[in-house]
This record gives sequence, structure tokens and C-alpha cells, in this order.
Amino acid sequence: MARRHLAMRHVPFQARLLRGRDGRLSRSRLEALEAAGYEPLSGELLVALVWLVLGELPISEDELNASRRRAMFVLAAGGDPHRELDLNSVAADRLAVELDSPERRKALHTGLSALDSAGLPGVSDGLAALLSEPDLAWRCLGLALLADELADE
Repeated sequence: MARRHLAMRHVPFQARLLRGRDGRLSRSRLEALEAAGYEPLSGELLVALVWLVLGELPISEDELNASRRRAMFVLAAGGDPHRELDLNSVAADRLAVELDSPERRKALHTGLSALDSAGLPGVSDGLAALLSEPDLAWRCLGLALLADELADE
């Protein structure tokens, strides 16, 4: 699969707003994401969709924190850690690789498959791309986790 350059700037905060207090995703949240007007294959949309199902993945908090910390060191070693990120970011790729497992990939696929995107063409196209390209979805996961870490700083 060819690498895509998908820039990601403001998704962590926006995606965080799409989840309810109970962490569950409602249909209205996907409608809000559709209304944001992202291109169907934009990095912002793809990463936000993956971010929305992160809670479905079996990753312990300790393992996640350690992996994110190592990814932040890689990011900082490459220059300004607050620069625009994309799916070709070495730090995001390393984070995705470090957390990769068949069980987690299956959970990501299951979580994305459960999203009700009927009548939301942009969200539907983004989900279709993620579901048809598991490596793309997994790289989006690494970027979503890294961007979420940066947003918390």
C-alpha cells in the first residue's frame, strides 16, 4: 500500500468534543463530524474516526503511557514536537508498530464497523477507506494517540 500524506492539525480537540461524558459515541456526534466538512479521505476525518473508537481497543493505560512517552521522545528528536503531523511521521509510525497486535487490529476494525454512518457520505467514505485498508487505519491509530498526547500538554 502506498503511503499517503494526510496532514492532521486540530483533530484531538475536535474529536474529544464528539464523545459524550460517558465515552460513548452517539449518532449526533458522527453527524457533527460530517458537518465539519472534511474531505472524505482527509487526515483530519480519518484520524478523528479512529480516535472515536480508541476506547474499544484492549490497551492497558501503563502500556499506552509508556509507548506514547517513547513516541514523544522520537518526535522531539526530530525537531519541534508541536509541528504539523502526518501519517508518515516516524513517531506516529513507531507508536502504531509498538502497539500492534492481531487482537487490537480486530478490535479497531470491530469498533469502526459499528459506527452508524448511514446518510453521512463523507463519514461513510472515510470509514470505507479505513475498513478496506487496515494498515492505513492502524497508522491513523498511531497518529490519533500521538496527537491526543500533544493536545494534553
